[in-house]
Amino acid sequence: MAVTVEQVKAALSLVIDPNTGKDLVASKTIKNIQIDGAKISLDVELGYPAKSQFQLIGDAVIAQLRALDGVTEVDVGVSSKIVAHAVQRGIKIMSNVKNIIAVASGKGGVGKSTTAANLALALAAEGAKVGMLDADIYGPSQPMMLGISGRPETTDGKTMEPLENHGLQVSSIGFMINPDEPMVWRGPMVTQALQQLLEQTNWRDLDYLIVDMPPGTGDIQLTLSQKVPVTGAVIVTTPQDIALLDARKGLKMFEKVCIPILGIVENMSTHICSNCGHAEAIFGAGGGEKMCADYEVDFLGALPLTMTIRQQADIGAPTVVAEPNGPIADIYKTIARKVAIKVAEKAKDMSSKFPTITVQNT
Repeated sequence: MAVTVEQVKAALSLVIDPNTGKDLVASKTIKNIQIDGAKISLDVELGYPAKSQFQLIGDAVIAQLRALDGVTEVDVGVSSKIVAHAVQRGIKIMSNVKNIIAVASGKGGVGKSTTAANLALALAAEGAKVGMLDADIYGPSQPMMLGISGRPETTDGKTMEPLENHGLQVSSIGFMINPDEPMVWRGPMVTQALQQLLEQTNWRDLDYLIVDMPPGTGDIQLTLSQKVPVTGAVIVTTPQDIALLDARKGLKMFEKVCIPILGIVENMSTHICSNCGHAEAIFGAGGGEKMCADYEVDFLGALPLTMTIRQQADIGAPTVVAEPNGPIADIYKTIARKVAIKVAEKAKDMSSKFPTITVQNT
């Protein structure tokens, strides 16, 4: 006797997604169940990019279904489908960008830009189409970190093409000025530049746009919250009390403007000696996790303070591309998956489902 769809679903409810902690049936990731005698075929459609996890999840499904009586063959296809999710009320999402993620810190010097670059690269490595917007107008660092130089091209004289490297689409004011030229601009010019970089760049069907924010809680942050459709924010801090003090201000700012916090990354968590491998918490310990507990947000992960992270960023090949299979790249990829899962768990954007209503005099 052939197995039934109900039996298949009951078996699959015992398969837990190792990234979300939820079973595949409850998370509604099972699609297109087909039963043909002793053969079962189905698709697993994840709501977040996880190319490195496809084999693991597929094998778990096959093992569970082959344990059913009468089943001799199982065909499983595992894929990801990234959709647009809800943003601030009253702001319409961009047609060519599904989700915008701000990477922010309360103060400079905590490794925010390095974290943003590796986060973007990790999402791309997991199969997503990713862009990087360098919103730090006064101190753009992404061109150097991502190993990109040159001027953006335009095909229509009004918009510009993003520059690309390591599989990322990138836009930065740094592409339009000399590296040693200071940006002596007042707030209104800075916010206008941010909007132009965002809206006049021809982003090509991005799943995620990572925005490397400037430190602080000033004009750029205000513009982002009022005019840019942001899906969520990631806060980067170090365990040091002074960094945590400013990180708390950054977190509270996003809460005030109704941008959800996707989680906190603790950078420079421990120093690893390059000679002996000894680990020491030179900036303190547990600060990021305590902040998460205080504000009931997720702790996304902790990164060590190592010379290689700095060296790789300086030469334009951040850790995720320089050592893609290394232990530090694995931490970045784990953080990236957690961020993507938090986005996937948010309400989907439904603005495109509603018809445009026009009123005419008759």
